[in-house]
Amino acid sequence: MKKQFAVIGVGRFGSSVAETLSGLGNEVLAIDQDEEKTQDIVNKVTHVVQADSTDEDAMRALGLRNFDVVVVAIGQDIQASILTTIILKEMGVPTVIVKAQTELHGKVLRKIGADKVIFPERDMGQRVAHHLVSPNILDYIELSEDHSIMELRASRQMIGRNLRQLDIRAKHGCNVIGIKTGESMNIAPSPEDVIKENDILVLVGRNKDLQKFELDYSD
Repeated sequence: MKKQFAVIGVGRFGSSVAETLSGLGNEVLAIDQDEEKTQDIVNKVTHVVQADSTDEDAMRALGLRNFDVVVVAIGQDIQASILTTIILKEMGVPTVIVKAQTELHGKVLRKIGADKVIFPERDMGQRVAHHLVSPNILDYIELSEDHSIMELRASRQMIGRNLRQLDIRAKHGCNVIGIKTGESMNIAPSPEDVIKENDILVLVGRNKDLQKFELDYSD
């Protein structure tokens, strides 16, 4: 079932979100006060509007409260980001996701009602850093200050052993929530599933436990 998304601010990050959502078959409204940016994306999403997101009347006229999710991807203007979020929540938008520039910005956004706060630059930096430190780590997504999801290429020590033998949960406090084998994904694998060469393990756990697990099983 198609969902309705609005993306406010179509710079590099916002346009990427809008185009991806549209490519996945959803209805996407892109909003920006910069005419040049709206022209750049006009053929890539469902609708494009040039408007000031801090203008409450303009936002109400667009009927944003009827959208499933509104993403606030405003760039450097923190004040505009905060004001836009307030307006959207007061309008009754069900889910508002906001891009934050700093931790303090993120704290303010949470206090005024943002349903989810994202830090694209910080998160990408963490992923790159983890990959540089350990090539076995393919992806790293922070869920909270203490917990993350990690995609890890199976090391030689794991190959040919099943999850019961590895006993990852008891020994390391991490949970294997999936195993990727080629193009297929085994969700909630059983204890008897054997790790094969080139498999990718998807683990969730506390950051310190994930780090210890990666070190213990690095090639």
